[in-house]
Amino acid sequence: MRDSFIADKINGLKPSGIRKFFDVAATMKDVISLGIGEPDFDTPRPIVDAGIRSLNAGETHYTSNAGRMDLRQAICDNLERLYGVKYDPATEVIITVGGSEALYLSATALLDPGDEVIIPTPCFVSYSAEVILAGGVPVEIPSTMEDNFDIDPEKIEAAITPRTKAILLGFPNNPTGAVATRDRLLEIARMAEEHDLVVISDEIYDRLVYGDHKHVCFPSLPDTRKRTLLLGGFSKDYAMTGWRIGYAIGPQNILGGLLRIHQYTVMCSPSTSQAAAVTAIRECDPHVEEMRKEYDRRRRLIVDGLNKIGLPTFEPKGAFYAFPKISVTGLDDETFANRLLQEEHVAAVPGSAFGAGGEGFVRCSYATSYEKIEEALFRIERFIGRL
Repeated sequence: MRDSFIADKINGLKPSGIRKFFDVAATMKDVISLGIGEPDFDTPRPIVDAGIRSLNAGETHYTSNAGRMDLRQAICDNLERLYGVKYDPATEVIITVGGSEALYLSATALLDPGDEVIIPTPCFVSYSAEVILAGGVPVEIPSTMEDNFDIDPEKIEAAITPRTKAILLGFPNNPTGAVATRDRLLEIARMAEEHDLVVISDEIYDRLVYGDHKHVCFPSLPDTRKRTLLLGGFSKDYAMTGWRIGYAIGPQNILGGLLRIHQYTVMCSPSTSQAAAVTAIRECDPHVEEMRKEYDRRRRLIVDGLNKIGLPTFEPKGAFYAFPKISVTGLDDETFANRLLQEEHVAAVPGSAFGAGGEGFVRCSYATSYEKIEEALFRIERFIGRL
């Protein structure tokens, strides 16, 4: 009998560093979770009501493979309003089962075995995994706290080889909260053009940006639209994680490949979720802004608190994560997170789960209540005081 029926590329995948900690935390009482990458807000009421109306109206059947036309149109209108980017809803938008499916489709459609994808890290845990699952080779390029966790164009260009097919960006960034600067994104655009690469830009946190910082939508840059796949969704901005609704946008000659895979794998996104998403875009900007302001209040609390405790913490400019440097305690990130969970019942995610450059940090989500963050900071300070 075979030693394993599972494909080698699956056996070689590391378990998610996030899920491992939450499996443990779920068995414990009185745990304050700073690890989950999910809004703690309920989905805004107008969105819920739209979903209920859709169900009551019997909208429970398949939609077209690419998704409802009114939703595709609403997404295109929104992108043009926010960033000045124009797309054709008929041929350049696919509604996906969350942003995760959009990422899967992108990697699967673009990559032949051995193709390389350059990924600035730390980054979302699924980036390298999706590249591997598609038969590609992830090439991680670490950023640094000293450089505000921004893209390093020189390192990226030095990593380009004849096998490089794409550059995968995720800004605003999970786990660091960094927002990529326009100048550095322009450098990425230049090298993508020069080396004939596709840029996959995951902008799932685009509306969650703080202070004077601005999100730069990658395909809004000059001459980038023809080689960019823009990935987005409703989970983070609209607190719709469980609705599983996202999108992939790009030129028809690229997007057609994604659509063929989508047709054979999931058919279409949930019809009720699509109906609700239309209302999200058309009616819920005030709700997004209300949530953003509360995240900003919590952001100031957790960053100030971690720095006062003695954990140097980069000031996040977007998303809803702080990324304190815990190597100053003398512990590695896995040990720090394990002991913090076991001794103080505070769950954070080791930075090494997010790729090269994450070692020596932990990710702390502030998508939890102000009061819980205050208590978590008290427990973290008590923990560090015993080291």
